[in-house]
Amino acid sequence: MKGKGIEERIDNRNTIDKGMFKVSDMMTTPPGKYATELQRKVYETFRELDIPFWRVDTDPGLTMEDCQHIDAKIGVRIVKTIFLCNRQQTEFYLYVTTDDKPFITREFCGALGIPRVSFAPADKLWELTGVEVGATTVLSAVLPQAACVHLVMDRGVADSEWFACTDGTATCFVKIRTRDLLDKYLAGKSLTLI
Repeated sequence: MKGKGIEERIDNRNTIDKGMFKVSDMMTTPPGKYATELQRKVYETFRELDIPFWRVDTDPGLTMEDCQHIDAKIGVRIVKTIFLCNRQQTEFYLYVTTDDKPFITREFCGALGIPRVSFAPADKLWELTGVEVGATTVLSAVLPQAACVHLVMDRGVADSEWFACTDGTATCFVKIRTRDLLDKYLAGKSLTLI
């Protein structure tokens, strides 16, 4: 009886229902099992390009409050990545910005000199970037089908020492040096800084 009570307390402590958000300790190895093709490709690319990374496994990190728990564990703030498109859904944009910056369509479009954009539909997000809503990441640029997606990043993000985002899932977040992202991972890809 005594042992069962301990198990119940441990189970209760680790559930979201009790207000706890699970974030693992940092690791420097890929996940043991990949949840998506993109996730596999991300870690293969890190290995091929000799990009050191640190990662944490988490409960689904879908809100800004969730990301604060992750930020605290990995020591940097998770970026916000938004998937956008024009009205005709013929032009697509992955926009990387800071977590605290509000998205203002007029400012974004003005900086790029493009017509109005809106949030792209979930089916296009999956089709072009290999992720579901809540896991949007610039790391999807390694996929062949993402070649048509315009990559846009705030200068402040590009100038920071560290870059942290999802690995293509909502339950694993990675931290790498921003220079490794820009000079190695995204090498040869067109990236617009605003």
